[in-house]
This record gives sequence, structure tokens and C-alpha cells, in this order.
Amino acid sequence: MRPEFDSFSPDLLFFLEELSRNNKREWFQENKTRYRETVQIPMSNFIMAFAPKLSRISDYFVADPRLNGGSMFRIYRDARFSKGKTPYKTNVGCQFRHEAGKDVHAPGFYFHIEPGEIFIGGGIYKPDSNALFKIRTAISEKPEQWQKVLKQKKFKTHFNEVHGESLKRPPRGFEPEHPHIEHLKKKTLFVTETLSPGDLCSASLEEKVKKTFEAASPFMQFLTEALELPYSN
Repeated sequence: MRPEFDSFSPDLLFFLEELSRNNKREWFQENKTRYRETVQIPMSNFIMAFAPKLSRISDYFVADPRLNGGSMFRIYRDARFSKGKTPYKTNVGCQFRHEAGKDVHAPGFYFHIEPGEIFIGGGIYKPDSNALFKIRTAISEKPEQWQKVLKQKKFKTHFNEVHGESLKRPPRGFEPEHPHIEHLKKKTLFVTETLSPGDLCSASLEEKVKKTFEAASPFMQFLTEALELPYSN
């Protein structure tokens, strides 16, 4: 059964704004029910509602609405590897990752909500060295196919560039004069489109996300198939 989801409430952003000013365990515990009702459950409902649209793009990307262990990211920060020691993230997001992936480093479509920064898109975040080598090899050996992906009208309508942290020098084993050397240098490859708070609270949100993901689909297919994983339905 399709869940009750039309749009997100402004209360979601209000909660995240308050959390950023009160990022302490005591405050969060006092407001945990509010977090569940205004952030967690609405995001879970969105994930469940969007699943049929995602499956029409590719059957191999998973929309898991579970509150813990599914497509939604945890609110709790891992402070062990961060300069900041606040216990909670001040954003909510979800990743529809490939069924073969076990974590955030797999190919996936992404939705990020944070006061002042709301965006949707897709790509692959800091893949391991073997996966990154496969992607670089695919770009290097299929430059015309890669160029075709980036030049598609629908792609260019939604995305300005391929984002991601880059090496300062060309990666070893790849031609420094390659026409796509700037993409070969990347350690993360992602495309994103910015949304407004109005988009977030609009009844047309699901359709907007679907169109953006469809525009990213050839890019996602190239990355996925470079990793020797299935993409097409």
C-alpha cells in the first residue's frame, strides 16, 4: 500500500535548524519524538512512495524505507573521524544505492536536506581503489561514450558539472593529455541539482525528483556498468 506522502512539512527544516543550535544529547532526547514525527517518518514515507518511480529507472537500485538500516542515513554522527564532536548531523538524507553495494561508497541516487542546502542527484562517493580504477579505465577507453553522456540535453538542463574531490596530478597509468583528464583525476564523481524549501514542501516533489534522477540515469548507467554491475531493466 502506498504511504500517505504528498510533500515534506516546513517543520522538518525547523527541527534541523533548532538541532543545529542545540546539538546536545539532552536536547535531542527531549525532542526525540518530534524528530521521529517530523523527520524520520516523513523521509521513510517518501522513500516508500518513491520506490515505484525508482524501479522504472532501474530495478537494481534499492528504496528501503526502514527507519534504521535502510536507505535513510542515521542522524548520529561518527565523531571518531571528525574534527567536530557534536553528536548529531544537522541534515537528513537518503541514498538509493545499487543492490550490490553495502555502504555509501556504492553507486547511488541521493537526496540531501539541510537548512540552506537541499539537493538531489547521483553518483559514487569515494569508491575503493579497485572500483575507481575501473571507472577511470571506462572513461579513458570510452571517451566518446562518456562525452555523449555529459552532452545530453536533459543532462545539461539539470546539471552544471561533475562534482567531486580530485587528485592534484593525473592518476598513475592514465594519459595526462586525455580529453577527460579532469574527470579521470576525480576520487568522487557526483552530479547534483539544487532544490528550494518550496520544492521540498510542494506536492510535485516526487515528480521533480523523478525527472532529475532520469536525467542522471545515463551517467549512473555508465558508472554502474564500468563496475561490471547490471543497470538496465
